[in-house]
Parts: sequence; structure tokens; C-alpha cells
Amino acid sequence: MKNPNQLVEFDDILARVKGYLEAEDIACLRQAYEYAAEVHGQRKRPNGDPYITHPLAVCLILARMGLDVVTLKAGLLHSVLKEPDTSATEQDLEKKFGSAVKAIVSGATKIANVKFNSQIAYQAENFRKMLLAMSSDIRVLLVKLADRLHDMQVLDIPIKDRKEFAKETLDLYAPLASRLGIDWMKRDLEDLSFSQIHPRQYQDLAERVENSTMDRATYVNEVKALLSDKLLELGIKDFRILGRPKHLYSIYKKLLAQNIPLEKVYDKVAFRIITHNVRECYEALGMVHSLWQPIDGRFKDFISKPKPNMYQSLHTSVIGPSGEFMEIQIRTEEMDKIAKEGVAAHWAYKEGTAVSRKDARLFQWLKQLINSLQELHDPREFLEAVKYELYQDEIFVLTPDGEVKELPQGSRPLDFAYLIHTEIGNHCTGAKVNGRIVSLKYKLKNGDVVDIMTSNGQHPNRGWLSLVTTSRAKSRIRSWLRREEQEKSLKLGREICDRELRDHGLSLKKLIKTGHLKDILKKLAVNTLDDLLRKVGSGKITTRRIADLMLPEEVKTDRSEEELLLLNKEKEKDRPKPGSQGIVIDGIDDILVKISRCCMPMPGDEVMGFITAGRGISVHKANCPNLLATDPQRHIAVSWSQGAATGHQTNIRIMANDRKGLLVEVCNSLSIDDANIVNIDAHTAKDNLAKLNIVVEVNDLQHLGVVLQHIRQINGIIEAGRK
Repeated sequence: MKNPNQLVEFDDILARVKGYLEAEDIACLRQAYEYAAEVHGQRKRPNGDPYITHPLAVCLILARMGLDVVTLKAGLLHSVLKEPDTSATEQDLEKKFGSAVKAIVSGATKIANVKFNSQIAYQAENFRKMLLAMSSDIRVLLVKLADRLHDMQVLDIPIKDRKEFAKETLDLYAPLASRLGIDWMKRDLEDLSFSQIHPRQYQDLAERVENSTMDRATYVNEVKALLSDKLLELGIKDFRILGRPKHLYSIYKKLLAQNIPLEKVYDKVAFRIITHNVRECYEALGMVHSLWQPIDGRFKDFISKPKPNMYQSLHTSVIGPSGEFMEIQIRTEEMDKIAKEGVAAHWAYKEGTAVSRKDARLFQWLKQLINSLQELHDPREFLEAVKYELYQDEIFVLTPDGEVKELPQGSRPLDFAYLIHTEIGNHCTGAKVNGRIVSLKYKLKNGDVVDIMTSNGQHPNRGWLSLVTTSRAKSRIRSWLRREEQEKSLKLGREICDRELRDHGLSLKKLIKTGHLKDILKKLAVNTLDDLLRKVGSGKITTRRIADLMLPEEVKTDRSEEELLLLNKEKEKDRPKPGSQGIVIDGIDDILVKISRCCMPMPGDEVMGFITAGRGISVHKANCPNLLATDPQRHIAVSWSQGAATGHQTNIRIMANDRKGLLVEVCNSLSIDDANIVNIDAHTAKDNLAKLNIVVEVNDLQHLGVVLQHIRQINGIIEAGRK
């Protein structure tokens, strides 16, 4: 392939496609190139190269995979919709190049104009939209992968952003290439990312592997010669044997996982035997196992059970000559082509025919991934689920009827139950595996026969989330828990409203009859009575607000002046003073707000609210572990008001060399800085270190910074910081 540092020209693409595209398609491809060149005009890449060289390079990568003309045109046009740099529209694309090209370009376009409240939210939303576009046409991902590969090859982005860009590539795009079976692209993306994330380790490993490669050349040639002789003895004549070094990132992962030096990585070279047909594959496998001792647990038959991305091959590891471990893959020529290009091989040009529905079923795993992720709204949760689904190896288990089901490695009976049906998962009490009752913690293995036991009285609980691995099971459990929470809120809200109205001789039925309820719903911006009751039960609307809005005016006016005065005094006593907590909540008035004791946020901290059940809103630091462990659906945006009141408690942890008078000096320093001491816990450890935990009241983060700075200046203080 052309050096990525060399500028690609359209003639380079022509040289690639002339062998398989018709003249008519080449003319269409030229039209797409001319349109892209016109749209991008004099635009430059950050490194100064003409911008058109990037779509040309992307198209060349796609042409290298022998993809159809629709995909190639989309590769040339993939960035013409990038606003505000271009004036092209989706209507233009559809009119000039057809709906298929327009759909792929639209799906692959970077979402540059969408703004989110954090980088992780942007990344998650960008990736979510790409997955949804992929679910209708996998070629969206093929274009996006080629786009990312060239970006990684050139890396004309600011140095400060490169590591984060490479990490996203390693976490998301490389495993996607792997799931699609495009092995060479996966290896390239991993090694390019590795060189940016750990440049020193990459350079050191590259030099050491290069130095050892020459030493192993003789070994590789000897093994290939021996295998060749044995295959000929079996009567197998039409074969190829390849020996290639493993790519650097796979070696690096092995070094980390096994904590061994490079010299102990025996399978730095993998061998591949390519035969004429499937029968010869199994004959070659028998020959390999007769020559060398196979390693337990390292044999996999992907010929009889292909991967979802169509990959087929026999994998085995053996103890070869000189006691060295060797990895050997055995497959046919057709399997080898698919192993290199994966699903991309399926879009190799086929006399201009469109992708059939049968072809689309090959990517059912992708649609299942999309469906299972649709209900995940929290960005962190979404990205973690994507990464997990992409990284996990598959296992194959069976139903009692013998139907084969595919699950990620590490799956448990609940994952299997939810894969069968949501209701079976929701009522699962246990499982029989191979006829034996197992717990829900049991990790399923290849070939297990799983029979799920259910009971109508069984329901999901939050603990189940730690017993499942698949995003499908997690989303179904969370969905049930949300419904249960809403039902509890509805019931609690009804009880609260009934009690509040009962004190005045009223009921919800009477409010509905008199027509007051419609006005109340309108004032509270809710659609139905149930919505109102849920908000009351979840603490979004307080009983004080209910009293103000639910009681008809005639009830209020019937009260004596003395009764109203007494009621107002009670309300004023209970009502939080404006800004007393210093918290502002958009769209919600007069609601109980309390500062969480677990993380003690104060003005200056990034905060988030959690809607409690009937106790208002609890305010946490945005990164508080307790908050992150709660249901994201009950999070609410909050912020500090301009006039946030003083007197916010926080916990200061101090470590110092123990000496006489230390505590007095610390207390004097706090007093001088006007930080009120609420509680002190002090003790001395065996190593003569004094450890102090002090709860103090300060105004804000700036005030706390001054307090800590002065404490650190006290003689003998080793460390002082916020707990």
C-alpha cells in the first residue's frame, strides 16, 4: 500500500480498481472525485496538505479491500457534509449520486456541530449515531474505519490531542474492525494507537523484536520445511504455509498479562497453513497434533462454528521444536480471504448487484448490539457497554432443545435467560446446567446445556446488575427497576396527596369533579394525574407546593384570618430561605434541597442532584462514587447560585509528625482564617505520625484553599487536603 506520508492521487485509485470495476463505474467514481474536489476547493489539512488528499486516501484504503463502487464513492464524499466548512447538502448528494451513497456519507459524517456538556457525552453520542447508521448499512462503518485509519497514519492533529484520539481508536475502532473480521486493519489501528499512547514502550519493543527477528528466521524456515514435507506425505499438494511475526501490540499485551520478559514470549511468530478444501484442513490439523504436543484449552474450531463476522479457521497452539510455543491457523483460500478482509470481502464487486437481505442477516450481531444499547442514556454506561460487547470473545451454549445460542465469554445464566426472552429473565430463579442446578453466579462454558427455572413470584433486583455481563440483560433489568420505581413513586405520591387533601375534607376525586385538576396540571407542566403523583412520590414536587396548588381557592378563603396567619408562620418556619443552600434547579421551585454528607460539595465544585423518594433533592459532587452508583434517570442538573450562602462543611485530612502543641497550632490557624470547627478526630499512629480528620465550615473552594495553604505552612505538617 502507498506510504501514508505520500499524497494520494486519483490515478492511484484507478490503478487499484481497473482490475474489477467496469468502465461505467469508473466514470461514476471520477464524477464523485471531481465533485469532492470542487466542494473542498482550496481547503487545507492542518499539516498544510490539500484537504482532498484525505478523501482520496480513504477511497484508496477501501479500494484496497476491493469494495463496490457505492462504498468507494462514499469514501471520496465522506466529508463533503462537514459543516460549516462546506456548502454541500444531503439533497445534492442524493440527486447526483443516489440514496445509497447519500445514506452512507450521512452516517459516516463527523458530528462536528453537536454540542454536549462533556467530551465523554460527545464521544458517546457520536458513537451511538454511528452505530445506528451502521445497523442499516454496514458500509457506513467500513468508510468510518478507513477514515480513522488514515487519520491515525497522518495524525495531523495537535500533539495535546493525539493520545486521547489514539485511546478512542484503540478502545472502539480497533475492536470494531476485529468484530468485522478485518484483521489487517485491526492490527494497524492497534499498533498506530500503541505508538501514541505508550511511545517509549512502543519504540523499545519495536527495536527488540526487530533484533530478535533475524535470530528466528532459521527457526521459521525449519518449521515451514517440516510442515511442507508432512503435508506432501499426506497427499496434500495445493497448499501454502506462511509464518508472520505477531504485531507489536499483541506482544505488548502478552507481556503485561503474563508479566514476562520478551525472551519468554515464544509465539512471537504465528504459522498459517492454507489448503484447497475443508477436508484437507482437518487432515493438516491431525498431522500437526501428531508432530507436536497440543496445549490444553488452545484449540478452537471456527470452521464448524464460524464467528458472526463469517470468520472460519482452525486454531491450535503446540509445543514445537526446542520446546517453543507455536500458534498455527489452518484454513482454505476462501476462508483466508474472508479472514483478511472480514465482512468487507462480502462487498467485493459482484457485477453491480446490490446487497441482498440474506447478506444483511450476516450482521445480526450488530443489530442485536444496537437494540441492547438503545435504553442506555448515561454516556459512561453506554461507552462501557460498547467496549465490553466488542472486546469479549464468544461462547456457544445450547437450549434443552439443542438450539445453539451465542454469548460473550463470562456470561451467566441470567444473560442466557434474557437472551431467550425478557419475561424469562425477569422471573428467573435459577438454572440447570448439564442437568445440575447451579447458582446465578455460575459462569457458562462452551457446550453447556442450559435450562432456566422460573417463578411468577420472582422479580429483578438491583443486585442482579452485578450478575450479568451482556448489555441486553443490563438494559432489561434497569428497565424493570425503573418501572418498579415509578410504580412506588405513584403509590407514595397518591398517599401523600390523599393525606394533604384529607386534612381539608377533600379528595382527588372531588378535584377531578370540580375541574380544578386541569388547572393544577397546567401550572405544574405535567400531562396526567399519574405524572403529577409520580413527581410528588419522587420528591420533585413537595407537599407545600401541593397545598398551594391543589386546594381550591374557596377552601383557602374560607379559613379564618387567624388560621391563615398561623399556617403562613408554619410555612415560613419550614420553608428554606432563598439561596440558603446556594443551589439553583432549573424549572423546579420550592423543593427541599440538602447537601450530601458523603462528599460535602461546596461552591466551586461541579455538582449534580439526585431525586430521592419523598425527601427532595440530595446534592452531590458530580464525581461522587455514591452518586455514580445510582440510577442516572434520577439525576437532575443543579448549579450554585450567585449568592451562595456561607457555612459549607467539608472534611480536612491532615498528616504530620507528632509533636507537642501541634493540634493547638492547627486550631489557631483555622480560627484566624475564620473557618469554624465542627468536629475533630485525632490520633497518633505507631510510626509517630499524627493523623487528624477535621470537619470545618468554609465559604467556598477559594476559602478552603487559603485554609489549607496556611495549615501546610505549620511546622511538621506532611500533608493536608480535602478528604
